Amino acid sequence: MGLRSMLNTFSTDIGIDLGTCNTLVFIRGKGVVASEPSVVAVERGTKKVVAVGEEAKRMLWKTPGDIIAIRPLRHGVIADLEMTEKMIRYFISKVLQRRWFVKPRMVIGVPSCITDVEKRAVVESAEKAGAREVRVIEESLAAAIGANIEIFEPAGHMVCDIGGGTTEISVISLGGMVVTNAIRTGGDEFDEAIIKHVRTVHNLKIGEGTAEELKRAIGNATADKIIEKMEIKGTDAITGLPRRLEIDSVEVRDAIQEPITEIIDEIKRTLGQTPPELAADIVERGIILTGGGSLLKGLDALIAHETGVPVFRAEDPLNCVALGAGLYFDFEKGIQNNTVVYKNL
Repeated sequence: MGLRSMLNTFSTDIGIDLGTCNTLVFIRGKGVVASEPSVVAVERGTKKVVAVGEEAKRMLWKTPGDIIAIRPLRHGVIADLEMTEKMIRYFISKVLQRRWFVKPRMVIGVPSCITDVEKRAVVESAEKAGAREVRVIEESLAAAIGANIEIFEPAGHMVCDIGGGTTEISVISLGGMVVTNAIRTGGDEFDEAIIKHVRTVHNLKIGEGTAEELKRAIGNATADKIIEKMEIKGTDAITGLPRRLEIDSVEVRDAIQEPITEIIDEIKRTLGQTPPELAADIVERGIILTGGGSLLKGLDALIAHETGVPVFRAEDPLNCVALGAGLYFDFEKGIQNNTVVYKNL
């Protein structure tokens, strides 16, 4: 056994979905062991890390003057390299609570729309955080592996991964991506659209947390027979005083129409670029939705209506990218052997 093979035998394989909103960590044999917000809280002067993840998110927009809560990723790419490195290091030390005998191998899911410079920044962050070997994989391919799709078949599969900062749509066949498109529109844009609508229509300023809560509780991409309502709190844009407001699901649906339309238009564009033989497979097999954004109520039905193609949400849409990244080294063996060795691991 060579040194490389021996190192691979004793090292831990880690898959990371480095998301704009949440970071998920998958360890081979253990599953998804961490899922926390991609937020770092640091001291303003020293940049000393005060909190990471869930605890840091609770500080977002609520910190005293000497503490800053930072989201180091925006639209699926690294906006703050130093903070991203510290965040990855924190998650790795949390899930591997022992001294490493051999440094772990890491595979990180990234949007296909990022540049080579941005991709290199991801690799450098992981290396500085303690990885022995780092690979990057397009999010939609990772999602397909994680969703257990038969991607080695000579047939077309379409995966639409809707994350916090990006949406990536790919057509996959014979283990490779035939067509792929990505836009920097995702769940964050849904939240921003809600914030803008409430400010414009009701003169009420609300934060990202309130907008996200509205989206999850009563958000709907399609008209529903039952109109749901929810009370929110914010700051009156005119008086500057705290105020309550009741808002209904119809308003929320109207607010998020623009980013939803952008995603559907990109899906249609990708279908239009797909070779006819593969397009026929997709019409038969449908489009698979993954990512947190796919959980928006009625989104699958709206996409199916607009495209005329069946749409299915993956069994575990939130974890697909992390799972697929964690099994990527087995996927590589599958390419070499032309066998699907990553299934049911």
